[in-house]
Amino acid sequence: MNGYVQLLDLACGALLLTAVLILWRRELSVIVRVFALQGLALAALVAVLAAHEGAAELWIVAAGILVLRVGLLPWLLRRAMATTTEAQRETRPLVNVASSLLAAAALTLVAYAVSQPLVDLAPSPATQAIPVGTTVVLIGFFVLVTRRRALLQLAGFLLLDNGITAVGLLTASSVGLIVELGVSLDVLLAVLVLQILASRMRETFGGTDLGELRELHD
Repeated sequence: MNGYVQLLDLACGALLLTAVLILWRRELSVIVRVFALQGLALAALVAVLAAHEGAAELWIVAAGILVLRVGLLPWLLRRAMATTTEAQRETRPLVNVASSLLAAAALTLVAYAVSQPLVDLAPSPATQAIPVGTTVVLIGFFVLVTRRRALLQLAGFLLLDNGITAVGLLTASSVGLIVELGVSLDVLLAVLVLQILASRMRETFGGTDLGELRELHD
């Protein structure tokens, strides 16, 4: 049991650390690599749950996460990066690095406060890790609304999805396969649509800085 708790804590710690790194870094190439590492941490989290519960479906979910979030989605992001000549770095963030890290600390406290009722319903090592998944969700939403470039906002959307997946599996791992299949298909479709949208924006306006597009509208 102690080994299970330690491995679970290690996987959750890696999940949270990579979320903070994505919030901290501004270069898309670095964010893509960190996102792949976060997918690996999420797969490890599911594998720990699978080994503890002896659930074959969770092993399938872990394998699917490896394929989709460590392999396919980072590849799609790199492909989108390769098709543009614009700077792949957030040069004019809405919130600076120091304020972003302070916001991450505040969001962590909020996540632990709002997740406590769920933990109290069925206390266990898995449910006690729900605040970590909730923190990743909030950080992902923060990245989504504070980044100006479309591809960096897409990274925030994927971070948000990783947090939702983690919360879902920690809360009800017995239906993990059904949940993950549905969410993964939706995420893959959204990424493809957003990638096409970003390409169209570059062709029409010459870039994907949403702040500049708002100024053009004004």
